[in-house]
Amino acid sequence: MTARKAGLVADLLPRLRPDLSRPAPDDLRTLFACPLQEVWLEIGFGGGEHLLWQRARTPKSALIGCEPFLNGVASLLGGIDDHGIETIRIHDGDARDLIAWLPAGSIARVFILFPDPWPKKRQAKRRLITPQLVRSLMRVLRSGGELRFASDDMDYAREALRVIGNDAAFAWTANRADDWRRRPADWPETRYERKALSEGRKPAYLCFRRL
Repeated sequence: MTARKAGLVADLLPRLRPDLSRPAPDDLRTLFACPLQEVWLEIGFGGGEHLLWQRARTPKSALIGCEPFLNGVASLLGGIDDHGIETIRIHDGDARDLIAWLPAGSIARVFILFPDPWPKKRQAKRRLITPQLVRSLMRVLRSGGELRFASDDMDYAREALRVIGNDAAFAWTANRADDWRRRPADWPETRYERKALSEGRKPAYLCFRRL
């Protein structure tokens, strides 16, 4: 980590980290200083390129990103500092702790893009997508809100489709047979996605609506 990024972790991150020791505000938009329409959540943002892309194109939406790995957090902090962004908050711990803190119906979109697939059979229990997590996301997503999931591991994509699709609170929004192969225009290609494609792995893109 560069000296600059280490300084941002020490000085900027504490100002952007939600204080989970206090009750969440009823309206999450009050966490931010400027007028906003809605708040989005990304779980596992990697280096933060998707968060920064969405922020640049949806200035009326704020984003909360969860990422436990410090190098990824530092990369996002660099982008926030470079562009003077005031509408991103960062939780650098377990996403489930943040989700439990969030008020019901407070999130308009959730992104879970290329989570670790834990491909070995003995590792499957460590996967992020579980019925318990889906229930938690159901609580914090507002009615009509969207859950987006992507993976280049087809076994994990099938499991996510089954687990989320089996929850009566969510509806898969696919209209055509190959929708799961098409990345929507407002869904940017990430660095990990480019790596997967270069290695011959075609991702699945799944979108669900909160009923």
